[in-house]
Amino acid sequence: MNGTIIEFVVGVLLAAAGVGFVLYPVLRPNLGGGGAGSAGQVEEDEDPDDDMSPRAVALRALREIEFDRATGKLSDVDYDALRLKYTAEAVAALRAEGAAVGKEKRVAAAAGRPAAPAPRLSCPTHGPRPEKDAAFCSDCGRRLGAAPGYCARCGTALESGARFCHACGSRVAA
Repeated sequence: MNGTIIEFVVGVLLAAAGVGFVLYPVLRPNLGGGGAGSAGQVEEDEDPDDDMSPRAVALRALREIEFDRATGKLSDVDYDALRLKYTAEAVAALRAEGAAVGKEKRVAAAAGRPAAPAPRLSCPTHGPRPEKDAAFCSDCGRRLGAAPGYCARCGTALESGARFCHACGSRVAA
């Protein structure tokens, strides 16, 4: 009788250990083990589904309808209608975020001194160029403006230490 009770207790312990081993991966997040955060806590910003901003919601909806269309759950007509709707929502949300960022920049710029506009460089032959950051004329290919090492009048490369341009004869600024 003594041997049967010991066998029964050992059997129950082995069964409990087996059930615990099988259920441990399922119950682990609830038991506080294995999380990415400190002491097993999961950080709030780790789950992208927690982001409820209009931009995130619209982008998530676009991904969902893409998936539903690919798996055959959504017809092409319904997909087109939903895509237009959610794309418009995403664009509106992105524009609203951009406006908020632009407002922050304007407020920061107003607090400091205003930035001077960059001077427009011009070609000696064709005049000011419409491109903002152009280094060469889009018509003739000459270097624009008074870049270091180039003549301000004709755009020709200057020899080192030259006081006058060898092409047009204009005085080189010091």
